[in-house]
Amino acid sequence: MNLRALTRGDAAVAGAAVLLFIASFLPYWTVSCAGAYCAGLNTSQNAWSTELFPILPSVYLLGIAAAALILVQRFQGPAAANRQVLGLRLDQWGIAFAIAALWTSIWALGGGFSGPNVGHGFGAWLGFISLIVLAGAAAAGPLVPALKAPLVTDRPAVPYQGGYPMPGQPGQPGAPGQPGQYGYPVPGQDPNQAPAYGAQPGGYGYPAPGAPGQPGPHDITPAAAPQPTPAPAPQPAPAADFAPFWFAVPSPRPLAPKDNPVGAPVGELVPGTWYLAVEQRGTALVAQLQDGTQGVLADTTGIQRG
Repeated sequence: MNLRALTRGDAAVAGAAVLLFIASFLPYWTVSCAGAYCAGLNTSQNAWSTELFPILPSVYLLGIAAAALILVQRFQGPAAANRQVLGLRLDQWGIAFAIAALWTSIWALGGGFSGPNVGHGFGAWLGFISLIVLAGAAAAGPLVPALKAPLVTDRPAVPYQGGYPMPGQPGQPGAPGQPGQYGYPVPGQDPNQAPAYGAQPGGYGYPAPGAPGQPGPHDITPAAAPQPTPAPAPQPAPAADFAPFWFAVPSPRPLAPKDNPVGAPVGELVPGTWYLAVEQRGTALVAQLQDGTQGVLADTTGIQRG
């Protein structure tokens, strides 16, 4: 059972089925009778009365069965996408049953007993309204984007782990330089004299120039040149105007390594869960999972932006 596969349309179907079940116990017919000849006369009957057969199975039970078929199809997930019964999927049978129950309810409201003191009760009208919601949500659920949205999401409260660095923080772009850090001279140091690579003049473990007993800048033996490292495979340049956004996928899709798009997948994106796109590479996206893992989503067709 996959609760994340349920949509808002499925929730509307389930709610309408509950109202329909409650309406079956409410008065379907009401009789207003006053006088001596009305003693012992039943003033109301619900759909479970045998005198109203076949209202119960053709309206109420048929609508509840339609909702059950639709929800069972959703609970089974993508594995039951191509599973059919007599040429139709379970949700397709459910849509047909819902429309048939609504059609029968319309005709039942227009017929039956007639008289100045006889009429349809609250149970009949509540059942009719419930069937309208049930049939509408069942038929429009796969088509309307608002009804196709997942009912349960894993969207975290923060954009991604660690958050975004704020300008002006130490060590971030826009932060003022601190004396003694790499690239910033200490007080009294010649600004034209560059410190040795990897050293912080005046920092911990690195004496300032001119300190007693320490070699001068001309006494330092040049270090061996570092060996060149193999250049990584070229990656598409990130979009200049890209802004992170949330998205969901319509079907399970693999997530390739961020530095090697042709490598083994590092994860899988599944429907019903929101993921954060942190970078765009051409038509591909760099997505982040809930545990912080990032990878390249090559197939972006049909994704739903949050």
